[in-house]
Amino acid sequence: MQPGLTITADWEHLEEGTPEERACFSAVGIYFDNHCLSEGRDGFVNRIRTEPLLSAYHLAEWLAWNWWRLRWEPRSNAPDWAFAHRMATIGEGYVWPNITIVSDGERTGLIAKPSVDGSASTFRYINDVSAVMPSFAFETAVDLFIGQVIGQLRAERIPETNLDKIWSELGEERRDRDAAQRRKLEALLGCDPDQADPAVLDRLLNDAQVLGNRSVEELAADRAQGGDLLTGEELRLIAASEGFAVSPGAAATLQAGVFSPEKETPPWKLGANAARALREQEGFGQEPIRDARLADMAGVDVDVLAAGKRGAGLSFLLDGPEGDSRIVLRSAWPSGRRFELARLLGDRIVSPFGGWLHPATRAYTYRQKVQRSFAAELLSPFEAVDGMLAGDYSAEAQQDVAEHFGVSDLTIRTLLVAHRRMGREELEEDVGVAA
Repeated sequence: MQPGLTITADWEHLEEGTPEERACFSAVGIYFDNHCLSEGRDGFVNRIRTEPLLSAYHLAEWLAWNWWRLRWEPRSNAPDWAFAHRMATIGEGYVWPNITIVSDGERTGLIAKPSVDGSASTFRYINDVSAVMPSFAFETAVDLFIGQVIGQLRAERIPETNLDKIWSELGEERRDRDAAQRRKLEALLGCDPDQADPAVLDRLLNDAQVLGNRSVEELAADRAQGGDLLTGEELRLIAASEGFAVSPGAAATLQAGVFSPEKETPPWKLGANAARALREQEGFGQEPIRDARLADMAGVDVDVLAAGKRGAGLSFLLDGPEGDSRIVLRSAWPSGRRFELARLLGDRIVSPFGGWLHPATRAYTYRQKVQRSFAAELLSPFEAVDGMLAGDYSAEAQQDVAEHFGVSDLTIRTLLVAHRRMGREELEEDVGVAA
């Protein structure tokens, strides 16, 4: 099997069903490098199959219809998220692989799990495998598979199908820059094609001209997590009334040549590497960063970190046309405000995207995961955390370390999971940790 993601179809015979289903009934295999994500035990013949008998047509149709959401929508609380990301929801009378497809915009993960205990099906999937790849590699594999299915339909003299219609329209949208941007925003909002409010899309696209396309996309992704979709004008009003002044020229930057991210770097690694480079440049060693020093590096007054009332639904840094910048922090707690300030400092340092807005949201996009990783490593360097714990990963030990570095217990647990000191069951992991 060739490296990377491949979806194969070995055509079989089926005597009933629609013409499309009969033509594309096949043994379907889903592979990533040396791992089989579709392997299971066939109870009819009592043996292991790597390629269960499924409808390649229905799989291709599901992939094509959900393409925008599979490509761009991160894990979220959207009501129908599972139907667009879990193969088990395809239905049509088949026992589909228990595979969830998750994207952070830059990388896509396929998470295969065994069949749920108690299932009455005679075919039970058995593998517990996570495969993470650049999202363009996922695109390529899907394009090849759907092309194979459409080729089989033509070979069997099946006229144009619903799959053909969806795939043709999708191709036009992908080639049209404006249409693609609207579809991307719909997906980030947790909506199927043409299901988002056109007025909301128009507003986002209008704000993007000033705030930046990539920053507006982050706002859309946060909406699917239950956040308020704030307009550019609302953000400016919040910044003016609740925010603090920022001196961008006084904020820390990395010296040229100190940090050069590699292509296709996992977000947790990119953020941590940038934070380590900044700690080394600033001479922190393994010591905690005190409030005054953290505020200096961010170009703000230390009063920003004082406990207060809970702020807006997200933390953000907003630049102005005259160089006047404001910062708003969401958390009411000192450790939370430190973490959010470090996230926004990291976004300034690492993010290559233009625009006036730097948002720190609850979404699981690549950019937000880079921010979280940067903040965790900057405030609580893993080498020091691991040394202090010395193999004692109890809740009490984690709390002591968290207090030492001025971060939350959750930050310490996330570091331990990311560095495999604790099992993934200790903390719900995302694509960056799975990588």
